[in-house]
Amino acid sequence: MEAVAPINLLSRAGVEVVKASVDNEQLVSGCSGISLKTSQRLCEVGNDFDITILPGGPGIMKLRQHPQICQQLQQQIENGGIVACICAAPLLLKDAGLLNGLAYTAHPSTSKELDQASSQTVVIDGRVITSRGAGTATEFALAIVDQACGSTAAKKIADAICWTH
Repeated sequence: MEAVAPINLLSRAGVEVVKASVDNEQLVSGCSGISLKTSQRLCEVGNDFDITILPGGPGIMKLRQHPQICQQLQQQIENGGIVACICAAPLLLKDAGLLNGLAYTAHPSTSKELDQASSQTVVIDGRVITSRGAGTATEFALAIVDQACGSTAAKKIADAICWTH
């Protein structure tokens, strides 16, 4: 849900979405066994993106072992792009040294490392968007659409999917 909601809603907004993998696998499976086909390997995509989104879940522990992820996040912020992390993915913001003075939220399971996380469902601080988990994925995705495409686009999509929150 953390990956599918942003992919779906950004696609509805007309945003080209690149799905990248850190390894050679074209199919990336989430904790529920649902697989998504990637577009490219992370090492092949470069840094010319408006948005970098990291879905959460237990796979974050694997991603924490890839320094290229932290470099991508740092470059995204330096280039004025949007960074969006949901569930346990804000741990990667910590690893990249990007949480200093930043308001953020994260899944409760990260509380030992992210003890300053808010209990809000979605937190936007500048160009960084964070969210708590699967249950907040649609709100998270709409916040990304709003930041990237504007509130009119986000409202239009929210109405189209009957989002009433």
